[in-house]
Amino acid sequence: MPRNIPVGNGEMLVAFDDLYRIRDLHWPNVGMPNHTCGHLQRFGVWADGQFAWIDASGWHRELRYKTDTMVTEVWLRHERLGIQLLCHDAVDYWSPVYFRSVEVTDLHDRPRDVRLFFHQDLSIDESPVGDTVVYDPRTSGVIHFKDDCYFLFNGFDGSNYGIDAWATGAKRIGDAEGTWRDAEDGLLSRNAIAQGSVDSTVGFNLTLRPKGTERIVYWIAAGHTHQEVVALDDKVRAKTPQRMMSRTEAYWRLWATKEGVDFSPLPRHLRDLYVRSGLIVRTQIDNHGAIIAANDYDITHFAGDTYSYMWPRDGALVAHALVLAGQSELSRRFFTFCQRVIEKGGYFLHKYHPTGALASTWHPWVLDGKPVLPIQQDETALVVWALRRHFETYRDVEFIKDLYNPLVVDTATWMLSYRDHNGLPLPSWDLWEERRGVHLFTVCAVIGALQAAADFARDFGALDRAAEFSEGANRMRGAMLRHFWDSNRGLFARMATPTGDGGYRLDFTVDASAYALFAFGVLPADDPRVESYMKAVGERLWVRTHVGGIARYQNDHYHQVERHNLDEVPGNPWVICTLWYAQWVIERATNLTELERAKEYLEWCQARAMPSGVLGEQYDPRTGAQISVSPLTWSHATYMTTVQRYLRRHASFTAAARASYAAQPDPQQSSGASA
Repeated sequence: MPRNIPVGNGEMLVAFDDLYRIRDLHWPNVGMPNHTCGHLQRFGVWADGQFAWIDASGWHRELRYKTDTMVTEVWLRHERLGIQLLCHDAVDYWSPVYFRSVEVTDLHDRPRDVRLFFHQDLSIDESPVGDTVVYDPRTSGVIHFKDDCYFLFNGFDGSNYGIDAWATGAKRIGDAEGTWRDAEDGLLSRNAIAQGSVDSTVGFNLTLRPKGTERIVYWIAAGHTHQEVVALDDKVRAKTPQRMMSRTEAYWRLWATKEGVDFSPLPRHLRDLYVRSGLIVRTQIDNHGAIIAANDYDITHFAGDTYSYMWPRDGALVAHALVLAGQSELSRRFFTFCQRVIEKGGYFLHKYHPTGALASTWHPWVLDGKPVLPIQQDETALVVWALRRHFETYRDVEFIKDLYNPLVVDTATWMLSYRDHNGLPLPSWDLWEERRGVHLFTVCAVIGALQAAADFARDFGALDRAAEFSEGANRMRGAMLRHFWDSNRGLFARMATPTGDGGYRLDFTVDASAYALFAFGVLPADDPRVESYMKAVGERLWVRTHVGGIARYQNDHYHQVERHNLDEVPGNPWVICTLWYAQWVIERATNLTELERAKEYLEWCQARAMPSGVLGEQYDPRTGAQISVSPLTWSHATYMTTVQRYLRRHASFTAAARASYAAQPDPQQSSGASA
């Protein structure tokens, strides 16, 4: 089930599903570990003898955020219970404390006895083995702990700190379903401790006047020791939960709108999705620099693994979006992270944990009995390319100084060494991580990276290196045009496989990633060959159902929904692919009228987003339902990049029109002069 309304601070990440159940709790790194392993953290209401968990039928739910900030606004209404809830969720911007404020309103116009229950089902450090849960009389809360991970659960009802009721017990052991069952009669056992595979439930008692409203705040504090979580609990009491939530709301609103971008060429809803995308991207970035692809544990049921890793390719393209958005602190942290993890040979491996450790991989180290590098070369190239875009924007020479050798000189030198006799890259895995060969996207990324390295070398006075890197880029561009372009088809090959006789076997499957031709400066967007290919993308990869959007490539098997009518549905529509096409429309435009076409694709993305603004990876071509992980950091970053390119292109056309108008002679002055 897609994740919705994530909240975080770069240290703690809390993510919900569509039914407003907490499903993921990451700490102390974004993406690692997930202390829930995707299990439900239930939330329920007991009112005058009737009970309903929040995922039960009968609830009307609206899951959104407060405008321009990372605080949620969730409305829940249950007519039979006669209860309405207004919930706000936030992770404190400074400390690892998650808050949920709940305002409970009576709808039956009579006095009410209402009890709220919060269920905690943790598997600390992603394992239930050896967990302990205990009622803590010092804080009047419940603590789950194992080794150096402690989680304290507590609350405040407006007058008293501490929980009113609790239960601890076993889960998924024999017949034990968990303590959440204990809450359904409105009472909890008050068992003081449990060990092993355990869970807990805490409760709060409220008395409502007719049509009245009462409020409680529930929180989770994380720390490495008992003393740390108790100190955080004391901090919440001293500052008050409301003040901490208010300061967090103000901080994220300032963060999201600090640049003062002129969005006037776009309608308000497209501007709002841009701001929301920036905030959602931030939830997926660890404070130590790792940009995580996605944090949606449900994907493990499909792939046996998560997306909670840093892919250098995804990270570089997200970092570029952050550069365009003015979030230079985050892009700097990303490049510093890359400096820490890059191999001594000058290349990146497949993907990394947020700690910097090498993550799981499916790229072999041996093929046909011969050792190979288990890499996707575009990942190395794009880090260099994005670093140059960062430097061109911020000119932070002191920052670049330490990165110049490991991320520019070493990587460019390695890329030159990793070429075949034609000057093309040696085989590696493609950006979709499905094929090994020489890929058009990879070739374009390497050309862009070598040119970026040449520009850096020239800035640093290394003219011999600048010439070497530039010559390598030019030779590779020439080889690409000779070996990948087919004038009869009007297409570039998406992949070339060496045949052993010095030639290549070419694959001409139309692939949306060919946007790399213009995106990384290999060819202009209006080059006839680029135009021919991108038109083929628009014609052959557009999904011809009411859902629309552009697929990755023809007959895409990943999460494939339609296997037969491939002319109508070449694959599932992806956000990034649809926006890549929009970027070509933007770069190709010669006037405002042509530029206007790009808004159609921005509107498509806005229509696909959840009411909260969350974008997934791909969508069902028949129903429009989200498929695979959600939110996908890359999707939101690509939306941000496309909006920025649109606004900058619009500004250039507007400025040119003004300059042209200003250059025209004044008719009155001309008339006077002639008289």
